[in-house]
Amino acid sequence: MLLELRIQNFAIIDQIEIELGPGLTVFTGETGAGKSIIIDAVETLLGVRADTSVIRTGVEHSSVEATFKIMPSVREAVHAILKEEALLDDENYVTLQREFRREGRNIARVNGRTVNLGMLRSLGELLIDLHGQSEHLSLLRVKSHLNLLDRFAEAEAVVADYRTTYKQLQQVRSELAKLRREEKEAARKMEMLTFQVEEINLAGLSPDEESELKSERVRLANAENLTKYATIAQIALDEGELDSASATDRLGVALKALEDLVKIDEERKGLLERVQEMFDGTVELARDLNKYLQDIEFDPKRLEKVEERLNLIYTLKRKYGETIAEILAFGEKAQKELDEITHAEERMAQLEKEEHSLIQQLARKAAALSGVRHQAAEKLSGLIEKELTDLRMEQAKFGVDFRITPDPDGLPLADGSRVAFDHNGSEQVEFLVEPNPGEGMKPLVKIASGGETSRLMLAMKNVLASADQTPTLIFDEIDQGIGGRVGAVVGQKLWHLGREHQVLCITHLAQLAGFGEKHFKVEKAIHEGRTTTVVHAVQNRARLMELAQMLGEVSEGTVKSAQEILQGVQRVTR
Repeated sequence: MLLELRIQNFAIIDQIEIELGPGLTVFTGETGAGKSIIIDAVETLLGVRADTSVIRTGVEHSSVEATFKIMPSVREAVHAILKEEALLDDENYVTLQREFRREGRNIARVNGRTVNLGMLRSLGELLIDLHGQSEHLSLLRVKSHLNLLDRFAEAEAVVADYRTTYKQLQQVRSELAKLRREEKEAARKMEMLTFQVEEINLAGLSPDEESELKSERVRLANAENLTKYATIAQIALDEGELDSASATDRLGVALKALEDLVKIDEERKGLLERVQEMFDGTVELARDLNKYLQDIEFDPKRLEKVEERLNLIYTLKRKYGETIAEILAFGEKAQKELDEITHAEERMAQLEKEEHSLIQQLARKAAALSGVRHQAAEKLSGLIEKELTDLRMEQAKFGVDFRITPDPDGLPLADGSRVAFDHNGSEQVEFLVEPNPGEGMKPLVKIASGGETSRLMLAMKNVLASADQTPTLIFDEIDQGIGGRVGAVVGQKLWHLGREHQVLCITHLAQLAGFGEKHFKVEKAIHEGRTTTVVHAVQNRARLMELAQMLGEVSEGTVKSAQEILQGVQRVTR
């Protein structure tokens, strides 16, 4: 919703600031007062290209800035755009700005940061529909028609069910395409994977094997020295030299002496126990050394085998991983890929069967969705034509065009033909209108501009109010070619539209302006010899006088008529 509009040095506008609110706001004023200039300024915020001609004479720059409250209906879409460019400062508000400089390029900004016009246009299309300049009408964008029709038909659940099956079909087709691509190189890949799996499996690796082999290699390569040092230790502990006793013999002597000592002095029993422990430990150590000596091998053949095994492990590590665990994991993965290729034909057959089943399901769901849409289209056409009758377009006709595109790979129809489809279904939808009898149905974008277009859009907006998510609607020239009685009808419809949207309307009809919940008067003023457009809110007596002036020369009769207009509005809108 547009909250604030600030325009500076734009055409004949010096500086204006307008605070807006919900509901219907009207702008009135004499022809040439500058109402259309305000619309032109707003258009620049929608990404319309403009040049230095918009800059007020005698100044170097011009700017237009607007602050919007981000309404729930467009919050997700607006946030997505802002987040993508890191422009989201406040979750509830966004500011758009255009600045024009006489020397240099014009600049677009979002939340104070420079952006390109495409970004401004994307945001503008979500926030405002400006009726009067067709390039900004959401209803003229064909791509939006299907979504509007679905929302009008309350078909969200049917669409969601269709899209669930559509997504499943896309996933199946994606896997099928992958398998078919891989089928071409399957033979080469199978040969490579088979070699890798066999090489790893034949190695018969175990996780701790490398460290055990390295330890064994150390022993085998140093068997002579290991024997030498172990023998010296064993002799010192248990055998002794020719001129000296072994450690066990000496400890035995000490042990015998302490046994005799304890017989005399029992308080020294602890000494005996300590020597006993030393003796037992030395005997056990000598026994372990003896066993170690027996296990030491002088086996060059075993050493050669250990080296060969370690070399095999190093070779596999260079190919498949830095550790045995990684080599084994590589082998498992290769085996899995090999299994997938081996069973690819079986999987492809299964997927083709699933694809056929899903296409049949999708065809039924597309037909059901089409039925809902056609029924809603008929209802929509009747309601819009009723609205057009109220707006003095009694002969106008409205219709919804459904188109299908033949596609041999598409969804099957009852007659055996096939049609293209996407995530929206099997039909393309476009709104058509025949403003006058005999002209034939035409796309909305090709109908006459001005008041006829605005009235058609008003009729459509009223019917599609709950389906259309655009928060702010601006109508210009909507009263062109209609009288006061129809103007009151238009005003009432705009007021009702204001219950679902923020509506801004420029009008010359007092009967329409009377429905405004906020009323701004636009007029020219001359200051220091220069013409300037000024805008101010009118209320109470001032508003009554403005309505009277719109009816003609201010007199007792026009004031009374203005009062009657406001009283009539109160009765209708109460």
